[in-house]
Amino acid sequence: MGAKYQPIEDYGIIGNMRTAALVGMDGSIDWLCWPRFDSPSIFAAILDAEKGGYFSIAPACERVSHKQFYWPDTAVLVTRFLHNDGVGEIEDYMPVGGRSAMPNELIRRVRVVRGKLPFRLECRPAFDYARAGHEVHLSVHGAHFDGPGLSLGLAAPMSLQRDGNGVAADFVLGEGEKATFVFRLLDNPKDRLGHCPGDCEAEELFRETVAFWRRWLSKCTYTGRWREMVQRSAITLKLMSYQPTGAIVAAPTCSLPEAIGGERNWDYRYTWVRDAAFTLYGLLRIGFTEEAAAFRDWLQARWRDADGDEIGPLQLMYGIDGRAELTEETLDHLDGYRGSRPVRIGNGAHRQLQLDIYGELMDAVYLHNKYVEPVPYDNWIRLRRLVDWLCDNWKRQDEGIWEVRGGRRHFVYSKLMSWVALDRSLRLADKRSFPADRGRWLKVRDEIYEEVMSKGWDPNRKTFVQAYGSSALDASSLLMPLVFFMAPTDPRMLSTIDAIRKPVAAGGLAADGLVYRYDPAAAPDGLSGGEGTFNMCSFWLAEALTRAGRTHPSRLDDARLLFEQMLGYANHLGLYSEQTGNSGEALGNFPQAFTHLALISAAFNLDRALGSR
Repeated sequence: MGAKYQPIEDYGIIGNMRTAALVGMDGSIDWLCWPRFDSPSIFAAILDAEKGGYFSIAPACERVSHKQFYWPDTAVLVTRFLHNDGVGEIEDYMPVGGRSAMPNELIRRVRVVRGKLPFRLECRPAFDYARAGHEVHLSVHGAHFDGPGLSLGLAAPMSLQRDGNGVAADFVLGEGEKATFVFRLLDNPKDRLGHCPGDCEAEELFRETVAFWRRWLSKCTYTGRWREMVQRSAITLKLMSYQPTGAIVAAPTCSLPEAIGGERNWDYRYTWVRDAAFTLYGLLRIGFTEEAAAFRDWLQARWRDADGDEIGPLQLMYGIDGRAELTEETLDHLDGYRGSRPVRIGNGAHRQLQLDIYGELMDAVYLHNKYVEPVPYDNWIRLRRLVDWLCDNWKRQDEGIWEVRGGRRHFVYSKLMSWVALDRSLRLADKRSFPADRGRWLKVRDEIYEEVMSKGWDPNRKTFVQAYGSSALDASSLLMPLVFFMAPTDPRMLSTIDAIRKPVAAGGLAADGLVYRYDPAAAPDGLSGGEGTFNMCSFWLAEALTRAGRTHPSRLDDARLLFEQMLGYANHLGLYSEQTGNSGEALGNFPQAFTHLALISAAFNLDRALGSR
């Protein structure tokens, strides 16, 4: 058990708004960082099947079928095993919402609902990304593992045996019998492990957690088509939020490859300023104002800290606690998912210049002022300084939204979002009668617009391009109508959409309706190898077609077809990784917040457009 790689799409996610674990269909937890998303891993078999560490519980018999589903309207994951001798299940969750729930617990409740099944448990933690050794101590209540600066306990209802650097147990359950295991963080090695909860206590924890998730989901105001997918996306975003600060990670994993065996492996356990507008927009649209306000507070602390240097007053990403230094390093002792090396932690892109983040930030502030609460004057003074800085610097080259490592260019998307920053700032200043250098802002805003139209447009291809002087397409152009830069039915926009929808071999960016973010062969990015289609961009295309479809009915039909086609590329639980490979497999970090945000936005607008039709 644990010594093979499962497809990325074979995992589900559980969490407690501090960290998250990936649970495979075979009953193995192959990814968990503790106690936070960005802490070193305890289980990382998904990045190295031999050394990474895992916690597996599965039937000890041949020819077992697997199913996996969420307890309805919750983040409680059920893995079901079907065999001729019986049917068994594991309920995996991290307790939340209950008085008895500890903030750092993971519960695995095994039960047999029919027949009789033998089970094998193996728990092999590997501290600090499998770089540090640990001691194993057995006790009457289970075992505890003491590593550098971290002690973990496994409470079990039966005796565990030492098995190398881990523990193991074999047990048999008959129909109606249950066994509950609790994996928890201990404050120090001398802490008592604590007893394993009995059936009544385990049932109470389960019910409290279910009640928490259903209570939270009841705030969702979306009642349209695709309600189940939208609500699953909302729960997934909630699982990727860090409750102490309100930050939302881009994904709970690091270094899952964008191409098997390739080098495009990045750490996404941080918070991107870019996600701000999309997160706030997505959550506000479906009623989650509390989460939007918490993320606003996190953002507010960043722009208050802004002092400015070569890359500007704001970084494009920060740690979930707001720290600015995210030094990138490689873990050369790990093989990577199916041999995809290097394994990276930290993210060197945090020192890149990406001018578009000011547009996303100001759009988020504008939306929050409009839908949640007015922006205070002191915040406006700080934001005004950012906009004045952008007026001085928007003409610079940068690394762009895709964080290329091939040098700075005049990316069209960066100019587009600089326009958004000035447009939303002017609107906000007028709406609230705030003092601002309106004359200059208006002049710069219009100057950017004219420049994008002249230098970002290729008159030969009749499309917007990735960068000035380039003829390469970029899927980020699909956001032009979504941020009200272009009318969705403007001939230039329709022509760009049509060009993107062509197959890559014909100069486009599409593969059966799915969309690549750009073609590295036409637009080199400083990295070798290729990648899959970008799931977020596929939802952007559906939304761009939706908006064009208000006056072009056939495009609305196309939007619905593409959207529902994309729903078919979710995994069995409704989860998306960053990308989809040539064979429909999941690639990149998993699950990815940006994709689920794009799904919510596309579903909301498409449902509204179909309803009005």
